[in-house]
Amino acid sequence: MNVANGYFLPLLKARRIPTLVNVDGIEWERGKWSRLAQRVFRIGAEFTARFASGLVFDSHAIEAYWSQTFGVAGTYIPYGGEVPPPLPLPEGLAHRGYVLLVARFVAENSVPEFFEAVPAIAARHPVVIVGSSGYGGELDEAASILAADHPSVSWLGHVSNDGLLLSLWQHAGVYFHGHSVGGTNPALIQAMAAGAPIVARDTIYNREVLGPAGNFVTPDSDAIAKSILGLMETSVEEREDAGQANVERAKQHYSWAQVCADYDRALRELVRR
Repeated sequence: MNVANGYFLPLLKARRIPTLVNVDGIEWERGKWSRLAQRVFRIGAEFTARFASGLVFDSHAIEAYWSQTFGVAGTYIPYGGEVPPPLPLPEGLAHRGYVLLVARFVAENSVPEFFEAVPAIAARHPVVIVGSSGYGGELDEAASILAADHPSVSWLGHVSNDGLLLSLWQHAGVYFHGHSVGGTNPALIQAMAAGAPIVARDTIYNREVLGPAGNFVTPDSDAIAKSILGLMETSVEEREDAGQANVERAKQHYSWAQVCADYDRALRELVRR
């Protein structure tokens, strides 16, 4: 998993140990890494393309990128999502009555733009923010200020309780997904499987996951607020239908049973070579 392991592949290949590598996202394009770290990931990708016995891509867009950039092919296997049973409504919230953000606080997840949109959204609907940078910093401070200045904004920080997180997705009026890099995002798939109506940043990866019925937006605070408020002002029934459509898409394209079967098949084929 991840091209940082590419540096070990020549040794494994020399010892005739087959390897199946999930290349993950395009780490060397992530803004959170230093230029040195980006270079390390890029060289690791080159090693992976050259020395891995087999490759796994979690999105067709990543598969196309590797084909064009490194001239290699592999197997498409996405992530899976678990469809939860009906879960209790989180305390203090109304079903389909709040806007939700779940993200690590980094710029590439559109967190700054969402925070700029929060005052306009919070004037009409509660906003629940889940996440942190993990080390403090400007975005954590911004979330704290938003929660202090707007009674309808709740910042929960990092949530490790899976049941609570699934419940927040399941009952959300709108979940905003701002991730811009990294291929298929597990949080987006899980939000779909939980039945959240979704507004997502317009990227090739998010379009692949959500399909033609997705709600997409540019990374601009005004556009984010307009899109979220527009969806929130549809009827609860319409948002229930949107959430259920996401559940059905997750079942059809992103089931863990199929993901595990595909990995089993890929590993067996590799061993038989």
